[in-house]
Amino acid sequence: MTSLIFLLVGGVGLFLMGMVLMTDGLKSFAGDSLRHALVRFTGTPLKAFGSGALVTTMVQSSSATTVTVIGFVSAGLLTFPQAVGVVMGASLGTTSTGWIVAGLGLKVSVGFYAMPLVGVGAFMRLLARGRWRSFGLALAGFGLIFVGIDTLQEAMGGLSEIFNLAALPASGLIGHLLAMTLGITLTVVMQSSSAAVATTLTALHAGAINFDQAASLVIGAAVGTTVTGALAAIGGSVPAKRTALAHILFNLATGLIAVLLLPLFLAGISWAQEHAGLDGGAMSLAAFHTAFIAVGVALFLPFASRFAEMIEKILPHDGPSLTRHLDPTLLEAPAVALEASRRALSAASCEVFSRINAVLSDPNKISDDSGVGLLGRELDRIQSFFSEIPSVTENEPLSQSRISQMHTLEHLARLQNRLNPPPSLRARFGDKELQSALEMSRQVLTLGRKGLEGFAADNWLDELDATADNLAELRRKERTAILERTAKGTSSPAKALDLLDAIRWLDVVAYHTRRISHHLGADEFRTLPTRDEEVDEGR
Repeated sequence: MTSLIFLLVGGVGLFLMGMVLMTDGLKSFAGDSLRHALVRFTGTPLKAFGSGALVTTMVQSSSATTVTVIGFVSAGLLTFPQAVGVVMGASLGTTSTGWIVAGLGLKVSVGFYAMPLVGVGAFMRLLARGRWRSFGLALAGFGLIFVGIDTLQEAMGGLSEIFNLAALPASGLIGHLLAMTLGITLTVVMQSSSAAVATTLTALHAGAINFDQAASLVIGAAVGTTVTGALAAIGGSVPAKRTALAHILFNLATGLIAVLLLPLFLAGISWAQEHAGLDGGAMSLAAFHTAFIAVGVALFLPFASRFAEMIEKILPHDGPSLTRHLDPTLLEAPAVALEASRRALSAASCEVFSRINAVLSDPNKISDDSGVGLLGRELDRIQSFFSEIPSVTENEPLSQSRISQMHTLEHLARLQNRLNPPPSLRARFGDKELQSALEMSRQVLTLGRKGLEGFAADNWLDELDATADNLAELRRKERTAILERTAKGTSSPAKALDLLDAIRWLDVVAYHTRRISHHLGADEFRTLPTRDEEVDEGR
């Protein structure tokens, strides 16, 4: 009995360890490519579904995909409707584990042939360089999965002789509820629906349970896997909680559909065994798992947007809009955290650009103090979040992103102090000498906002540069002209000083806007021309 328990626990442990090593190894080996692929191919619910299914099949973990998606939604990399499609795809993608176990792990003693993979993978992890060290980890994990399955098979064979689990109620509501509860419990304890499904498949293959019980166990495993996502969302942002809730509701609904239509599913499996050559036992159970998840996807995916809207009503967002994606849980992933802070800085910059542009339409209208104070608190929160992001010195793109965001914080702080125009600008707002500079400054602010929001043409930075350069040149020319008119007595010294201060103020606004736009909007920061007077003016 003791040896049986040891084998059972050890088999589950080996399988889980293999899954963890393979998942972590593949994620590290792929680097940012999986993240970029997941973000890039999620434009529509159908694309998001395909991305979720593909990524989950590759890393063999729906929990890993779901937790990653929660992070992406928290950071603003994915919209919530896109995340709903990815979650559905992850639920279907995780059924691939059952096919692998049923098709390879139970038909042949793959564990024996997988042992060399463990050795080769371990040596690669120790001796290889770069990403191949991560590939070695994934290879060792892949081998451990089948070693664990072999151990589970041995344990289940002995378990069927001691405990006749098949004698427990297999039909009726009570029987299905018992089996589903056991499946949920196994998944929660193991923190892996794949491990629970693999255990169920080996138990069915060994004759420890019958097919009806196995089907209910698999349904329970599908429901239990939502616990990992729920735990990841605790204390998270509203988008993270929405994603976790979508995962829970979808899997609960899919499990309910499977229970209600279980007789139809079982009849379909029997038909496929007789007419389509489907193997009985484990292969049929893998087919059942895929079938009921696919039915849930077919029912929910066409209404993904409405489903997302319903969850948004259940969990409305009532916090600050600019910093809603700054979830503290993102700090564990510096790349995602930096992207979240970059997007928050872009949103804050656009808000500052819009406010200054509005007062330039009517300089006598002073900005609302409460709004300015709220914006200042939002900027402080962005700066605080940014300061807590761990440093990744060996990753050059991340280091460059940190530098660019530091520059942005500096320019944004200076620009924030110009939310209200100076008295000189208000006094000379209608003067014709000021109109060209005023229009150019507003053009720069508008281009900066539209560019960072993604609504400008591809060459918006070039256009912004040209307008800012024209404003700087206009300032130099107007300075000389205004001083000459004052010397000739055609303009009063007071008016000249007002105009010079106003044009300088507008030029400085354009300068900071230009810098922020380059740091946040350019793929690679382009060196801007330096002006001597910038130093004198404390820019």
